[in-house]
Amino acid sequence: MSLVVSNKYELLNWKDRIWKVGPDDKLIPKRDENNQIIYNPLTGQPEYEYLENGTRVNAKRLNHMDKGIYSAHDYIVELQATIRRMQIQMELDGRVPGNSGTFADTLDGSSNKISLDKALTDIIEAVEIGTTTLKVASVDGFKPFTQVTIFDDEHSEDVVITEVGTNTLKIQALKNAYKKGAKVARSNVAIDIVNAEMSVGDWQTFNVDLVEVV
Repeated sequence: MSLVVSNKYELLNWKDRIWKVGPDDKLIPKRDENNQIIYNPLTGQPEYEYLENGTRVNAKRLNHMDKGIYSAHDYIVELQATIRRMQIQMELDGRVPGNSGTFADTLDGSSNKISLDKALTDIIEAVEIGTTTLKVASVDGFKPFTQVTIFDDEHSEDVVITEVGTNTLKIQALKNAYKKGAKVARSNVAIDIVNAEMSVGDWQTFNVDLVEVV
């Protein structure tokens, strides 16, 4: 008898035991060559004549069913995961109008229907709490009514640009003070295409020693 192979399950085709019945509607005992009733050596009960022996229950057949149930369960789990991935993909492809629905980024550097807004500039003068106008090195890529992140090595906050001028950005009042050289960015995310992950961009200071060469 073959057992379960892969996802294919072979039916055992179980059969009932069909007993012989005498004229008196009673089971007919089995008899030996001496016409003596044969008794089961384990139960001590008489053995009876049958038309169909039927399928016996044993460990081999039960293990066959057990493995079939396990295989079916394993297949359902895998199928459920596949369907879930398809549902997620359909959600991704159906929720972004005009962009064929795709808004996921694989972070591997390959072309995508979305792109990271990399507009970035420096504050050229230190600012205090409550400041609403920033003097910046460049306004390229910045637009009114978009959100930016301002950060240095001590503080960070998100504000909305209200107006873009000539090397100035008008914003909501700052909650923190920032140093000269602090960053103004549409996104402070750094993408690592090697490890396919995002990290928070940083702000650094450097010490420079001037050496006179004679």
